[in-house]
Amino acid sequence: MERTLVVVKPDGVQRRLVGEVLARLERKGLRLAGLKLTRVTPALAEKMYAEHKGKDFYPPLVDFITASPVVAIVAEGRRAVAIVRTLLGPTNGPEAPGGTIRGDFGMSRRHNLVHGSDSPASAEREIAILFAKDELHDYQIADETWVYER
Repeated sequence: MERTLVVVKPDGVQRRLVGEVLARLERKGLRLAGLKLTRVTPALAEKMYAEHKGKDFYPPLVDFITASPVVAIVAEGRRAVAIVRTLLGPTNGPEAPGGTIRGDFGMSRRHNLVHGSDSPASAEREIAILFAKDELHDYQIADETWVYER
């Protein structure tokens, strides 16, 4: 099974959309392997967004992600990265299709409610930034035989 990171960003937490995001992940058939409410410090933001350092949007990005708590989620399933990215929708909320999280709730490009890893390699790196190994859990869900083909 593949794991991916989902972060309900400060605007999603402030707008009380955490339950909606979790419900959509679970209804799709993904299993939660990690979940926590946490505060992103400037040092943690620097690790998370290292590839963007020096770009003009970096300072506002750090200000935004550190402004309020976030909910970090590790979701697991077959093709979890691609499936989560489809559920989240394109980054720009006003242009995202209805039925996606950003399409249903997003009104901004910068305040886009959620983050999802863009590849399995990114997921592994990002999960390690926000979760210790002992905060991740392996277990079976009783309905998995009804979610996936054999």
